[in-house]
Amino acid sequence: MRRITLTQYLLEQQRDAGIIAADLRLLIEVVARACKAISVAVSKGALGGVLGAAGTDNVQGEAQKKLDVLSNEILIEANEWGGHLAAMASEEMEGPHAIPHRYPRGEYLLLFDPLDGSSNIDVNVSIGTIFSVLRAPEGAGAVDERAFLQRGRDQVAAGFALYGPTTILVLTVGNGTVGFTLDRELGSFVMTAPDIRIPPDTAEFAINMSNMRNWGAPVRRYIDECLAGKDGPRGKDFNMRWVASMVADCYRILSRGGVFMYPRDAKHKEGRLRLFSADGNATPAPICRDWVSPGRNLDYVQTS
Repeated sequence: MRRITLTQYLLEQQRDAGIIAADLRLLIEVVARACKAISVAVSKGALGGVLGAAGTDNVQGEAQKKLDVLSNEILIEANEWGGHLAAMASEEMEGPHAIPHRYPRGEYLLLFDPLDGSSNIDVNVSIGTIFSVLRAPEGAGAVDERAFLQRGRDQVAAGFALYGPTTILVLTVGNGTVGFTLDRELGSFVMTAPDIRIPPDTAEFAINMSNMRNWGAPVRRYIDECLAGKDGPRGKDFNMRWVASMVADCYRILSRGGVFMYPRDAKHKEGRLRLFSADGNATPAPICRDWVSPGRNLDYVQTS
């Protein structure tokens, strides 16, 4: 069986399919190498001295872990000198990171959450890196925050790395969704899921049940229907899976179907999952446009 590496896949998307340009291929490869470096740091855990709090907060007001800060530095240092980017933005930084003048400037913008689910770091539960690539506005001088506020459909590539028992990279360049597993002996991402499609049905849901007392009536009704099992209106038994790492929960949905919810409630009135549009308002991704009206926060990621 032919083993297709990430580099081979990207070259095919560039040369044969004409889906991506050479500079975008190189940018994705750099991001993947950074994810490998983060995977190594994660795997060392306490032996690498990367566990515990960093003593600072990120822009969301969340306490940063040492590995949050390290992962952010790895992604910046790997990407700022290659000539593919105009700027970067991260959950761990107050504003955009401009490419230093000593390096060439490219036509893309890179956004990332360097370490999603960092509250799980110290207990050795799966965490991940989320990234998105946009085109920088044409003719723009210095890149500010407005350059990053584009529609989700304008992304030229997006994906995430999941650091679990194996390190997995899930990627789309607009031509389907594919998955790769890191072969640690070869140091290469090898394709293991050539055509990821969400299963049409499932018996799993993911939600933080500790917030039940704060939910609105529609959310409570939906979960009550799932919990009612075979005798309820949905006619089957459901299991709950809640990792508290969005990357891990979403990868499970890609693999087995289901729903991941962090709805707005009496405590979190603005919701917890946000996708910002060009006008700065939170709007739903195309996959969710029947679930969330424009201008509201993205409460639901995907349903069966």
